[in-house]
Amino acid sequence: MNPSRYWLLLATLLLSCQPEPPAGPLNVLFIAVDDLRPEFGAYGATHIQAPNLDRLAAEGVLFERAYCNVPVCGSSRASLLSGMRPGWRRFPGAYNTYLSEDAPEAISLPRHFRQHGYHTLSLGKVYHHADDDTLAWDTVWRPRPRNESGGRDYHTAENIALNRSRTSRGLPYERAPLPDSTYYDGRIANEAIASLERLAGQDQPFFLAVGFLKPHLPFNAPEKYWALYDSLDIQLPASYQQPASTPREAFHSFGELRNYAAVPKEGPVPDRLARTLIHGYYAAVSYTDAQIGKLLSALEEKGLAERTVVVLWGDHGWNLGEHQLWCKHCNFETALRVPMLLRIPGETPGKRISAITELIDLYPTLTDLAGLPQPTHLDGESLLPLLRGEGRAKDYAVAKYWAGATLIRDHWFYTEWINDSAEIQASMLFDHRRDAQELHNLTQVPGMEDTVQALHTFLRAHWGDAFFPQPDSIPATP
Repeated sequence: MNPSRYWLLLATLLLSCQPEPPAGPLNVLFIAVDDLRPEFGAYGATHIQAPNLDRLAAEGVLFERAYCNVPVCGSSRASLLSGMRPGWRRFPGAYNTYLSEDAPEAISLPRHFRQHGYHTLSLGKVYHHADDDTLAWDTVWRPRPRNESGGRDYHTAENIALNRSRTSRGLPYERAPLPDSTYYDGRIANEAIASLERLAGQDQPFFLAVGFLKPHLPFNAPEKYWALYDSLDIQLPASYQQPASTPREAFHSFGELRNYAAVPKEGPVPDRLARTLIHGYYAAVSYTDAQIGKLLSALEEKGLAERTVVVLWGDHGWNLGEHQLWCKHCNFETALRVPMLLRIPGETPGKRISAITELIDLYPTLTDLAGLPQPTHLDGESLLPLLRGEGRAKDYAVAKYWAGATLIRDHWFYTEWINDSAEIQASMLFDHRRDAQELHNLTQVPGMEDTVQALHTFLRAHWGDAFFPQPDSIPATP
């Protein structure tokens, strides 16, 4: 064979092996996971078993440094779904935030897709409130409680009895030999799979949002997921301390956890209970991972995977004893960094992106992928340049929790707490090259003055108009 013809044939064959982008509009499977840390195999953490999350990461794109914009569920979800940064009045840090109250002018992500011809469904916990942003959805569904434990979804006699008490909830965990479909996440997965069956038979593109509840408290999971872990292997984190150099504003009393039975109302969590909580968190992650696996398998079985963008994100991080804290509600990396995975038909699998990204970047990214126009109110920037290997000018993230504003840029993690005159009340700075556990606050270290000033100036220039407090506008910190 003529050499030139040989190389032409080889090039043709190689090109034919490249995945072709699907014809027609792309569907979106939008998976939210409550309180999920970026702590499973794909993120380099082998002690938590989440094979389906690992598989999704291997098939798509993993964002190594993604951050939420508010470390609490209601405000974080409202911020992401509106594409807008939080502010003093807008998504300031309340768990029970309504997007429709804080930003009624915003066209939300699902509403934008619905206005452009998509069939939109909200299953499980997408917004904090099921009745928020009602114009965004064709269908809203949440599982109904099967007993009087309500949203805490207990199924053992002990926890149901404790939950009846006027003094506390049940235990912050439940371990019982029950089928997956007993708890809410199993039921949410089943409803989502049934919805895919219906959606596969229609021509209209869909935006299917599925919100899983675990590993949110209480850590309820069937026994088989607890059995994946040996309780003797569970250790408290190395950062189980509160250094004197860290300002008191950085800490909180983790009241969310203290509402549960067996948790002391003040003071540290006993070590034995702390290890049980960590064990329960791991079990809850593995349980929800299994439900996500069922959903992804159904997407493939229905023939929808090759024309559906899959995005999975956590609404914020969670403290498992780091800084002697539990829950979220703070400005440490453990509360702000989140998992974010994106699988796009026709894109090369297995990419890892180390650039700093924010949850508000998802709105413009998904509109770009769907070929939709971008609303003018968006504060994030599309991730498509990063996916194409082009880089982008935006190289930072900004998060806020009540009066605390955090800038993540390069290896610096800078936070300042301000009053309603924008005066700094306290600050902290960590160098993640040398102090990934955030134990050495550098703001008062001699020689760091220029760095602190530069980060302060950059934060003020990039935190958005809504961040700056107006007179008498700052809400009371809870």
